[in-house]
Amino acid sequence: MPLDQIDVDKYEEEQEKEMSFLEHLEELRWHLVRSIAAVFVIGIIVFLAKDFVFDKIIFAPRYDSFLTYQVICGFSELIGMGETLCFYPPDLKIIVIELGEVFFTHIKVSVILAFALAFPYLFWEIWRFVKPGLYDKEQKATRGIVLICSGLFLMGILFGYYVISPFAVTFLAGYPLAGLDQATVALSSFVNYMIMFTVPSGLIFELPIVVFFLAKAGLVTPEFMRTYRKHAFIIILVLAAVVTPPDVVTQFLIGIPLFILYEISIHIAKRVEKQHEKEFGVVAKP
Repeated sequence: MPLDQIDVDKYEEEQEKEMSFLEHLEELRWHLVRSIAAVFVIGIIVFLAKDFVFDKIIFAPRYDSFLTYQVICGFSELIGMGETLCFYPPDLKIIVIELGEVFFTHIKVSVILAFALAFPYLFWEIWRFVKPGLYDKEQKATRGIVLICSGLFLMGILFGYYVISPFAVTFLAGYPLAGLDQATVALSSFVNYMIMFTVPSGLIFELPIVVFFLAKAGLVTPEFMRTYRKHAFIIILVLAAVVTPPDVVTQFLIGIPLFILYEISIHIAKRVEKQHEKEFGVVAKP
């Protein structure tokens, strides 16, 4: 074969590779465009429903009628303890101290809620882009991952909203201080804390999925996780202290489910290890 023909063939192969790479970029771009469009549309809907969003969702833990307070108080009466376990938030006054605080806080809440509501679709778009690059066995092993990830994220958000936020709001707003008759808080501060109570919890609840992929990559084994269980417990407490307010009750409220998720992750890593042994006869050690 002439040398010039070889050069032409190499050039055509390079062009095909380049076109393939550009096609992947184009596909990724459209996944991102659709994801951003979904967040934008949902954000507009949330923005327009501001009265419902703030009064019934964001400010709800301020009121005695919040579901958590009612359930705990009802449980206390059910087991014959009267109102012993009942607790309610103090009279919390929310004020605005900066020009434009209401408007920009409204935008922030709309974006965060839009991201949370659109999370299943966002993850589905990401998965549609990643899935074709996986082997058939890997695709079968990760079947239902969009539903699982979305469910875990939603569980984390609800846990932060219905468990962490009422306890945290009650503790922080009702913390006694001489000369303080009524607790007042800036609108932006209250919203920032509500975001801190919920969004990190949703992300933290994805721990089993993260461990699954690390185990598939051979970076984590159940033996490794069992060996360093005590270290993980300390890290969990530190992490809980970072994502929650500085009170022991709230830190344990998020620390306990984190530790449960860690134990579940050990079983997930064990299943991945057994599957790896069945397919290849050996297990990669981290």
